Amino acid sequence: MTKKRISDRIASISESATMAVTNKARELKAAGEPVIGFGAGEPDFPTPDHIVEAAVAACREPSNHRYGPASGLPELREALVDKTERDSKWRPETAQILITNGGKHAVYNSCAVLIDPGDEVLLPAPYWTTYPEAIALAGGTTVEVPTSIDSEFKVTVEQLEAATTSSTKALFFVSPSNPTGAVYSAEEMVAIGRWAIEKGIWIITDEIYEHLTYDDHEHHSIRALLPEIEDQCLIVNGVAKTYAMTGWRVGWMIGPADVISAAGNHQSHATSNVANISQRAALAAVSGGLEDVIKMRESFDRRRKMMNEMLSAIEGVEVLAPQGAFYAFPDFSAFYDRDIAGKKAHNTLELAAIILEEAKVAIVPGEAFGSPGYARLSFALGDADLEEGLTRLAQLLNS
Repeated sequence: MTKKRISDRIASISESATMAVTNKARELKAAGEPVIGFGAGEPDFPTPDHIVEAAVAACREPSNHRYGPASGLPELREALVDKTERDSKWRPETAQILITNGGKHAVYNSCAVLIDPGDEVLLPAPYWTTYPEAIALAGGTTVEVPTSIDSEFKVTVEQLEAATTSSTKALFFVSPSNPTGAVYSAEEMVAIGRWAIEKGIWIITDEIYEHLTYDDHEHHSIRALLPEIEDQCLIVNGVAKTYAMTGWRVGWMIGPADVISAAGNHQSHATSNVANISQRAALAAVSGGLEDVIKMRESFDRRRKMMNEMLSAIEGVEVLAPQGAFYAFPDFSAFYDRDIAGKKAHNTLELAAIILEEAKVAIVPGEAFGSPGYARLSFALGDADLEEGLTRLAQLLNS
């Protein structure tokens, strides 16, 4: 009898759709194709100089060449106490913080430490592609709670209540949202938090886009709004989006000390400490001011307005003006079964393939986020590429 080479647990995981689109666009560019990619979920700016210089100095310090504490450098954890108080308006203890290999690792750790086989996790859709995979790896079951552009992609307490069973263990919550750019108000967050407290349901809240909000929309931390939720709330965050540090791989979890300790034990066997050089760079980032962050946000805001205006001008496209993050999530379902350059699409997977082939523009189809009919377009790319890519898209769809 031939034994399986790959375990069922790992074989069941899907490749990251956003990374797949980004990699495909890179391959086509390398082959000489004039592809413009809207798939990347990362700032197109370099990491600020003072952060890079801190890393260079750290490379020369021999203590950084050795193993460090699995839970993270004490100096970084202490700095995150102050950073959380500054940005989120509440002050954790250092024992409540675990440094992880990026925000994605914090998501995985959160599921690993909370979820048992048979547990259900509520996941508002559209959702970031990694959430259901991390839930599945922990043995849990994803229960999707659908939203749409009509509700500004926000889930209600009534929807959550209808989806809850005796097996519900946690709710994944993110504001500002990837992929929709939606931002919940303080009132909406308090209502969801009070419901979770009443039901004894954990909230895993992703705050990685905390500094990227626009117009009169504001980021709020549910832990600050509802201190009484502290024993059933895990926060995941990182330096990737705020400080243009996606490649440095530094994230963190904040939560009850016993849960963080358990996650640290797990991490000590899985990865040990995050690279010390990256941690020193992150220390410089979170300890410094927000001047560079503000400049990046101003650029994103300008591009956001351009993208929203150009997408809205395409007949048949419906789009919510992004309220945060750096994504638009337009509805392309009006283009199903239309003749597009002699081809027809029956879903956004097929539509994205036609757009890539005919217009040399890469977008991420909504199926990857649990919302067929939509697609995610990042505006974290240069102004010229953004305008050219959207012009090509409009010409193809309006032809």
